[in-house]
Amino acid sequence: MPLFQLILVAVIQGITEFLPVSSSGHLILLPGLTGLEDQGQLIDVAVHVGTLGAVVVYFWTEVKIGLLGLPRLARGKADTPGAKLALGLIIATIPVVLLGAVLHFTGLSDALRSVAVIGWTMLIFGLVLYWADQRGASVKTAADWTPRDAAIMGLWQAISLIPGTSRSGIAITGARTLGYGREDAARLSMLMSIPTILASGILLGAEVAIDADLAAARDSALAALLAFGSALLALSLMMRLLRSVSFTPYVIYRAILGVALLVYAYG
Repeated sequence: MPLFQLILVAVIQGITEFLPVSSSGHLILLPGLTGLEDQGQLIDVAVHVGTLGAVVVYFWTEVKIGLLGLPRLARGKADTPGAKLALGLIIATIPVVLLGAVLHFTGLSDALRSVAVIGWTMLIFGLVLYWADQRGASVKTAADWTPRDAAIMGLWQAISLIPGTSRSGIAITGARTLGYGREDAARLSMLMSIPTILASGILLGAEVAIDADLAAARDSALAALLAFGSALLALSLMMRLLRSVSFTPYVIYRAILGVALLVYAYG
């Protein structure tokens, strides 16, 4: 793959994975609107691994707490912050894994990869995010996360399998409807991305690793590194901005892009 395209794919994935604007939608649009060759699943896996590394590094304190809680959870006890967090993440991941497997093995995931679908989801779920953000209370923090809230947010997250929805955006939407403040909603959404991206990476990686050659492995490593750097930067910037800015700028971007894509698709 040309170096320019590799850099472009990695940076787009890194920036858009955690912003509520849909990374998958942007990656599908890139070859569809520019005429560039599709980057393929191996590069997709690589850039997802890069963004996974970024969220683990940024939220390492919470990640470490959750990991330390796993042994206690394995003994059937969820009475510590770590065990509660680990339980919540497991519960929240189940819906997206089950639905993702169905879409993948039935081929429906490929049928949804169209400019029209992305245009509609960009617009509709951007407006839903705006509604939830403006109407949602800010009475809960990440420490208040319960298994019930995790299940509800997990169902919201499963909708993100439709390209253009945005995994982070729809999870944040669900959190805001449940009463979590903006920063805590984003924090929970990012933590939910860890097992979700990991599950996706394992599924896709197992299918493409066998056919990978040395050149493909080199490209993948570079893509992962670039995605890691851009994702860490975007994540840090968004979390800082949320202390003083709402999600409205992202909604405006989604609305403009959604309308433009619909004009392109139907015009």
